[in-house]
Amino acid sequence: MRKIILQQPSIVETTGNHQHTAELRKIDEILRSLPGIAALVHEDLVRGLINPRTGRRGNLTADQVVRVLQVKQMNGFSYEELAFHLADSKTYRAFCGIGFTDKVPKSSILQRDIKKIRPETLEQINMLILGKAKDEGIEKGRQVRIDCTVVQTNIHHPTDSSLLNDSVRVLARIMDAAKESFEVNFIFADHRRRAKKRALEILNAKSQNQRLKPYKDLLRITSQTVNYAEEAATALALVMRMKSGEPDIFGAARGTARELSHYVELAKKVIEQTERRVVKQEQVPAQQKVVSIFEPHTDIIIKDRRDTCYGHKVVLTGGVSGLFTDMRVLDGNPADSTLALEMVQRQQMIFDQVPLKAAFDGGFASKANLNQIKDLGVRDVTFRKKRGLDIAEMAKSTWVYKRLCDFRAGIEGMISFLKRCFGLRRCNWQGYGSFKSYAWASVISANLLLLARHMLA
Repeated sequence: MRKIILQQPSIVETTGNHQHTAELRKIDEILRSLPGIAALVHEDLVRGLINPRTGRRGNLTADQVVRVLQVKQMNGFSYEELAFHLADSKTYRAFCGIGFTDKVPKSSILQRDIKKIRPETLEQINMLILGKAKDEGIEKGRQVRIDCTVVQTNIHHPTDSSLLNDSVRVLARIMDAAKESFEVNFIFADHRRRAKKRALEILNAKSQNQRLKPYKDLLRITSQTVNYAEEAATALALVMRMKSGEPDIFGAARGTARELSHYVELAKKVIEQTERRVVKQEQVPAQQKVVSIFEPHTDIIIKDRRDTCYGHKVVLTGGVSGLFTDMRVLDGNPADSTLALEMVQRQQMIFDQVPLKAAFDGGFASKANLNQIKDLGVRDVTFRKKRGLDIAEMAKSTWVYKRLCDFRAGIEGMISFLKRCFGLRRCNWQGYGSFKSYAWASVISANLLLLARHMLA
């Protein structure tokens, strides 16, 4: 029989020698050398406070918030997973400056502090990181590649029936809570089960004629629920007048009334577009459509006339080092050709100089773009598709043109890296401002990791 020996585990902390640990140490050095990052985040954390010097001390410092955000985006953690790994991993605790005996903040606290960082602040942080890369000779901004992608919002596939059902469900839930919390009397019939049945009938119908009858009933149900919600908002306004001297009740009633009004307006738009599309058989322009009542800012993006995506178009600029030097979240679906000049001008602002070479996808190509970018001082400007342009007009030789086209192809892998490893495929944060913050957080996390790897090489 084999003899089993149980060894007493050591209580002495050991220093890890894993590659990931080395990367975190180098990121720690980078952040320590850029105190301006914590200063920018601190301004966002105290924004809106009457007197930041008084009151209860916050759970995380500005520097810790930046580090916690890095850990979250780098690993794709949810807030619950982030809280667990901060409590469980001595490496992450050391990186985030959380002592061995310190209490790890709850997931709600981590979410509250991270979501306070504005997208404008994150953009400034990226410029500081690029300044560090320039000082280290890693990225000089003299050669850039630019391309667009789509980042999806966190919504289900939109159909008219599902949007109507969502409207009924959400409005009924808010009215239920209002009746229970404020003891207000208003007429309210809960049609959630009926709306769900009609939505399932529409889903399982085999023809448009079979869908029309349940659609009309679902439209009628939704309109009735909207009327109930408007009456509830009026009743809540009366509660606010009666409870004006009680701040807690007044504030809660005002918040519920605002939430009701928000979803009522969206529900009305959903009813209108469904009547136009289903009943009147009209074509509704994409700019006028609501595809989610939870993320109403979502755009409809059609890629290459084949794939329909729901989210926002994002244009990214990359450098020779693999770092992302710029990023913009766009409203709507503007043509790529309208973005080329602006993205080069932004490079001039970031690096205080225009790049010598710029490589674009074929969608950016136009004679006007070529001339305007060359007028800025860019020597070689290449587009993957020539679209009537001569190589001699774009680059000084065919060899340079081919090299820049090969260089441009590299940004496809960079974008894939962002989506696979830093969660940029789909944004899980709610709201348009948070969408921008999420996109910038992914770019910053990727840049910090890539910069650390360059410095370790």
